[in-house]
Amino acid sequence: MLSEADVIWMDGALVPWADARVHVLTHGLHYGTGVLEGTRVYPTPDGPSVFRLDDHLDRLVTSARIVGFTVPYSAAQLRAATLELVAANGHDACYVRHLVYLGYGSMGIDTRSCPVNVSIASWEGAPHVGGRDEGARLMVSSWRRNDPNVVPPAAKATGPYLNSVLARAEANAAGYDEAVLLSSTGQVSECSTENVVVVRGGALTTPSPSAGVLEGITLDTVRRLAADLGLPFRHGDVVRSDLYAADEVFLCGTAAEIMPVRSVDDREIGAPGPITRKLRDALAEAVHGRDTRHRDWLTAVA
Repeated sequence: MLSEADVIWMDGALVPWADARVHVLTHGLHYGTGVLEGTRVYPTPDGPSVFRLDDHLDRLVTSARIVGFTVPYSAAQLRAATLELVAANGHDACYVRHLVYLGYGSMGIDTRSCPVNVSIASWEGAPHVGGRDEGARLMVSSWRRNDPNVVPPAAKATGPYLNSVLARAEANAAGYDEAVLLSSTGQVSECSTENVVVVRGGALTTPSPSAGVLEGITLDTVRRLAADLGLPFRHGDVVRSDLYAADEVFLCGTAAEIMPVRSVDDREIGAPGPITRKLRDALAEAVHGRDTRHRDWLTAVA
């Protein structure tokens, strides 16, 4: 169950949580025509601050353009609305969900008469990811990642998340914390809601976007923190056996932050490793505003 907040921002107004409703014939509900972002607020010396808010909003607008509709608010308006919402709910730390979707207008796949609706919600606590502290146990899923020529992975869209739901459910039913999805050509792509990073010989490798990977904002954060630490970081082909042979594997995403991987398909890796720990500590310093080199990543709520 979510930790309910007081209000949700919907199409320009703050609405009581219990009244934030949509019509049952909303297009996005039936056909997955929506785009989303997950963002986090952290306590900092300047008060509650949203981490990389502008980057998340830029990706939201880009995702909508890829899917084929226009967000009816500017990034500046969405930025102000996000800060207004978090302040109204009185959060010191929370998860924020931005959603742009096609609303009630017509049924069928023709979208031309459907309005574009926008909502922003915040609640305390991020979506749960198993194995966060002790290291996640992964399995390679029987489900393949959506092919980039079928559904564009550069768009963080709602409909394609059924792929992730099926993979995560399969892994959980088998007793694992998370699923690794392979691309249609058999390359490692990503997990259900996180990017995968492999550490070997002190170097970091993450799968290329061509493997159907969403280019994560937390992944970009890891890349830049790795540069601070002098750690080589690259995008490249990763195959299943690379996970088994790795010195360390970790996952990264808004909800998971940096999560160590303990095993893949019951091959023990051991977690967290020294590089994973260094990066996890560096991320904590950044999101809480203690690393002054990256204060531009934070947007104060007040």
